[in-house]
Amino acid sequence: MNIIGRLTRDAEVRTVSQDKQVLNFSVATNDSYKNKQGERVEQTTYFDCAYWISMNVAKALTKGTLVELTGRVYARAWTGGDGEPHAGLNFHTSEIKLHGGVKKVQAEEPTKTTKGKKSEKEKEDDDLPF
Repeated sequence: MNIIGRLTRDAEVRTVSQDKQVLNFSVATNDSYKNKQGERVEQTTYFDCAYWISMNVAKALTKGTLVELTGRVYARAWTGGDGEPHAGLNFHTSEIKLHGGVKKVQAEEPTKTTKGKKSEKEKEDDDLPF
């Protein structure tokens, strides 16, 4: 099964039994349809995802990233601490494709100074209390 959606939080690497690692993240998919009255209905589905193959992709899986996932989905149900029943969808991910690029960290450009004069950035730094 394939799903396309956006990450709802940054991916997290967890260590489980026998020093195995798993990458956990959550994806939201959006769908829309027209009901009998002809009104457009938006529907969002959330998947809790697990990826066991490579932890290196964790850096690229940040909140808001658009991904296409291949894998299998399964439902889970449990009773919460408050006694209320809960349900959710898990997605055992076997392949991850990133769409729309990855956020790039922008380095701050060095400020230029002229002979004996401080740049605006240096003047601001002089006003810091520490």
